[in-house]
Amino acid sequence: MRRTMINTAIGLAVGYGAIVALAFAFQDQLLFQPSGRLLATPDDAGMSYETVHLDTDDGETLHGWWIPAPDVSRETSPGVSAEHTLLFFHGNAGNISGRLESVQQFHQLGLNVLIVDYRGYGQSTGSPSEEGIYRDAAACWRYLTATKGLAPQEIIVFGRSMGGGAATWLATRKQPGAVILESVFTNVPDVGAHHYSFLPVRTLATNQFDNESRVPEIDAPKLFIHSRDDRVVPFELGRRVYEAAAEPKQFLEIEGGHNDGFLVSADEYLRTIDDFLSEHLSDSS
Repeated sequence: MRRTMINTAIGLAVGYGAIVALAFAFQDQLLFQPSGRLLATPDDAGMSYETVHLDTDDGETLHGWWIPAPDVSRETSPGVSAEHTLLFFHGNAGNISGRLESVQQFHQLGLNVLIVDYRGYGQSTGSPSEEGIYRDAAACWRYLTATKGLAPQEIIVFGRSMGGGAATWLATRKQPGAVILESVFTNVPDVGAHHYSFLPVRTLATNQFDNESRVPEIDAPKLFIHSRDDRVVPFELGRRVYEAAAEPKQFLEIEGGHNDGFLVSADEYLRTIDDFLSEHLSDSS
């Protein structure tokens, strides 16, 4: 009986060790889930656009879309104009073609939008990594400020989910007019520990995207958006990022899941973003 118990314990330890080893080996595949096929373009959603190709400082080429603001009056929100551009950093799965509903909302607010696929996503070259995504963010900023000639205060940096990591990294190094962080996490190990509590995630994790430690350094006005219904990134993690941030800041609690909250709560979502931008960008144009 004793020998059986020992053998069982050894078997369980070996099995657990194998699971830990696999989790460590495949953690990038769990975090980065790109799709290469574009399912639609802004034209399919009734928005004119230009295809852009951006060069990173380590030799990759990023594919994205420049979607100019609609040629309409902004009488209800004079602080936001076509001079303002939203730089959109998307989440960890799919590619830019899956974000058209969200782009439409910002288009509706009268903003230009630049949305670009990270390396390894969509039609962008390379393979995704945390460090690589930061290089991609820097390439997007160079395009807006050097190629498009935009002033930093005219740029709104937006990050959703994993895209919050790119947004906070960039906003600590540049001076955008505003920052919007939606459904973001404190850091990758915290999310991993929530979903895989039986694994030593904090020891294994090589990717960080540490938003919580960065937001205190961001001087720009910040709007945080999160839903209590979010089953991917717990609401409490998003709230911790908000609490760590310096003023000026604002928090919007919405309804809906991780991937559809901006649609479920569309009216309040758009109204709050519009008011936030109008308040903080009114003196920048």
